[in-house]
Amino acid sequence: MKALILYCGTGGGHYSAAYALQEELESREHSAAMLDPYTLKGNQLDHKVNNAYIKIIQKAPKVFGFVYWLGDMYRKLPCHSPVYWANKKMLKPMQDYLEQNPADIVILTHIFPGEILTYMKTKGISIPKTVFVATDYTCIPFTEEIDCDYYVIPSALLAEDFAAKGIARERIVPLGIPVAKSFNENIDRKEAKERLGLQQKKQYILLSGGSIGAGKIRKTISSLQSYLADHSDMVLIVICGNNQDLYDKLQKRYGENKQIMLLQSTSEIAAYMKASSILISKPGGLSSTEAAVIGAPLLHISPIPGCEKKNMSFFTHGGMSIGARNKKKALIPALQKLRNRPFARDMMRKQRELINPSAASDICIFIESLAANDSAG
Repeated sequence: MKALILYCGTGGGHYSAAYALQEELESREHSAAMLDPYTLKGNQLDHKVNNAYIKIIQKAPKVFGFVYWLGDMYRKLPCHSPVYWANKKMLKPMQDYLEQNPADIVILTHIFPGEILTYMKTKGISIPKTVFVATDYTCIPFTEEIDCDYYVIPSALLAEDFAAKGIARERIVPLGIPVAKSFNENIDRKEAKERLGLQQKKQYILLSGGSIGAGKIRKTISSLQSYLADHSDMVLIVICGNNQDLYDKLQKRYGENKQIMLLQSTSEIAAYMKASSILISKPGGLSSTEAAVIGAPLLHISPIPGCEKKNMSFFTHGGMSIGARNKKKALIPALQKLRNRPFARDMMRKQRELINPSAASDICIFIESLAANDSAG
């Protein structure tokens, strides 16, 4: 089977989900190519699209929240969104690519490629069967205007949300959000610390702003100063992602602090999660899923307005995380709660009950069945 996985670099979650599916498909001896379709247009369009999103999230998350709100309002109108019409320019490059690189099935981890393929369908262009894989715990704006054969959603608990937005129930497949195999690796905290060169006697708190280093990291570190001062055995690991400006500023201020360890992007995020007693993170759909698969006591902070607020709500209401919106008042009490072992164990139990750690495998099995049915037909 030849699969094409289309993603968009607006945040690391869409890429990570695409990579997890590619990894699983290739382990099952299928061909799986990953593509950001905007690379086909030239003029560095992919960088322009991705950087515009990242800068808004890093510098002005409330602006993104307003845009998300506008999208929610626009979906109530009986017409296509501006996002749909903007993507029509991608018809010819995408058509040429599919003709030169035929696929049996196309998997989408972002709605933008879905808009391209939907526009192609309206023009009578034949495309392979399509499967959209949602990476947030809500039906984000414009999902309903992309015409896919199936929609893989994170949980059966969200089926009504997607159906209410106009997705046909028979196309909804609740299999979960795919994560890389490293998050299912069977290693304990001691082994993870050994791999990373961390001290066995220390306890680690992992603070992550995702791949783009968002989430008011500096304010969070400031709010944790008194807690670290009172707990000499604790070390705060801060992952800045690809936010070089954030890393440089933190290095200047905290570079000599032995209780704060600063990292940029890392390929060992799963090991760092395993090595840590507590994970503090903005509620990205993919990163929250990774934490739940690992089984990490999880503290959500600084949700980007829109989908991340929905992600945080899904996790906190399910008992899979604690939300701390007010850092000055809520952050340290939340940490103290998570250090309570019975409380943390109960949280991890709920994570195991509500989050599918085998989503990548289950999605690929579903895709294989689709391809087999097409071949039989």
